[in-house]
Amino acid sequence: MNISGRELMRLLERDGWISGGRRTHGIFYYKRFPRESMPRSTVIPDKSSPLPRTTLGAILSLKQTGLGSAGLRSLMDRKQ
Repeated sequence: MNISGRELMRLLERDGWISGGRRTHGIFYYKRFPRESMPRSTVIPDKSSPLPRTTLGAILSLKQTGLGSAGLRSLMDRKQ
């Protein structure tokens, strides 16, 4: 799945993720979930070129956003 960092940022913002500012390697995002004590967080590279598959996989993993590829597809479908 080819998606740029900027496209992913737009999708996450529509899903309720909050930008926490710029970091060295990109933009920091976080989101609080009702059943979790700590908010989830991730840093997304601010790039217009497609993200590498491993980087995208890490961002979508349970440790960061917890979306997975199915969650990303549903966000993309909601966009259209």
